Amino acid sequence: MRPRPGELFGDLPPDPPAPVAGAPLAERMRPRTLAEMVLPPDLSGERSFLARAVAEDRVPSMVLWGPPGSGKTTLARVVAASTRARFLDFSAVVSGVKEVREVLEESKQLRRRGERTLLFVDEIHRFNRAQQDVFLPYVEAGAVTLVGATTENPSFELNGALLSRLVVVVLPPLSLEGLSELLRRASRDAERGLGGRVDLPEEGLAWLARFADGDARRALNALEAAAAHAGPAIPLTPEVLAAALVRKSLLYDKSGEQHYDLVSALHKSLRDSDVDATLYWLARMLEGGEDPLFVARRLVRAATEDVGLADPEALRLAVAARDAVHFLGLPEGALALAEAALYLALAPKSNAVYVAYGAAARDVAESPNEPPPLAIRNAPTGLMERLGYGRGYAYAHDLAEGTVGLSCLPDALAGRSYYRPGPRGRERELGERLTEIRALRDRLRTEQEREGG
Repeated sequence: MRPRPGELFGDLPPDPPAPVAGAPLAERMRPRTLAEMVLPPDLSGERSFLARAVAEDRVPSMVLWGPPGSGKTTLARVVAASTRARFLDFSAVVSGVKEVREVLEESKQLRRRGERTLLFVDEIHRFNRAQQDVFLPYVEAGAVTLVGATTENPSFELNGALLSRLVVVVLPPLSLEGLSELLRRASRDAERGLGGRVDLPEEGLAWLARFADGDARRALNALEAAAAHAGPAIPLTPEVLAAALVRKSLLYDKSGEQHYDLVSALHKSLRDSDVDATLYWLARMLEGGEDPLFVARRLVRAATEDVGLADPEALRLAVAARDAVHFLGLPEGALALAEAALYLALAPKSNAVYVAYGAAARDVAESPNEPPPLAIRNAPTGLMERLGYGRGYAYAHDLAEGTVGLSCLPDALAGRSYYRPGPRGRERELGERLTEIRALRDRLRTEQEREGG
């Protein structure tokens, strides 16, 4: 028996018992050794860090990071079955800090007697950063070997002190080949699987592997459900599988790392003028349940940051799409967002506005905040007029050139040139106009200086 929290002594943990016959297929087919797991060679190969650590029973404290169904809990159980340490299994969803602290204190006492404890904490990110501090002294002193599992990026969800004491093991989503291997094994395994009681042709197996989206549990649950629906006499073709299985639930966390990964993919595809990728990532976000107004805001941002004045129509269309989706909602509003996204992807690109504003903002932050030159200040009172406010000002519309050539920047920033139009789209014309204007203003200022001299 594995010792429970509060029991100071117990026999060494035996190998985990085989799942009972009535357990779900995903549980029955859970790998029992590292060799059975479908992992990249750098994680499970004979000379890999994990394989050597498990074989030598010297697994360090670590955090397993990966999406659902990537093997985090399975790997923890494999480690538990191979270690001579006492194994305790907690979930941060149902266990509190008080309970964990009691177990840690117990483990500290046992360590003094020469007994090691391996503590597995599933969903470790559910403990907030302050609560995570409870593990620190025990991990640092070697009182426990902590193995945490999380679907969230440890850089964001674990406090720095704890993260620095853990080895981060990244478990990627299973590949199509890996999922196909698991499905094939489950359909044929007579002891734990379906034992050949299902007709799964290769095209059906490939359909299930795609349907699972890298999630082993989803793949096996889908196989089991489809087999029960169709029976042994009906081959599980793609058509049968599509009819038997409900529409897949897209993996999308609107507040976690994937939220930022997908919006980054959308924005960067659009910036690179990849029309097809732009439409795909847009659909991934909207079909996954993303707030359409969040997507609209991102498109407005892209219109100003990546298209800018190369095509001024882009901003108008992005704002119109925002208004349309606000008015229509989904699913109708998705087409307005798609129209704007495709327009932005196809538009000529320029980040000149983005760069120019950034340069001006840096000068605001780093330079003395001098007042405007006297010539462009208003003089609503006699005192201000006597002090020189407005002196030397001339009305631009009174000149044929449309500019007077006034020095409008503070003296410390005189001559600054922030905006540099790009060579594409409308900005090519704006660049030519800007060159003419700057040359004209320089000439007028030179003439004014000569007259003043």
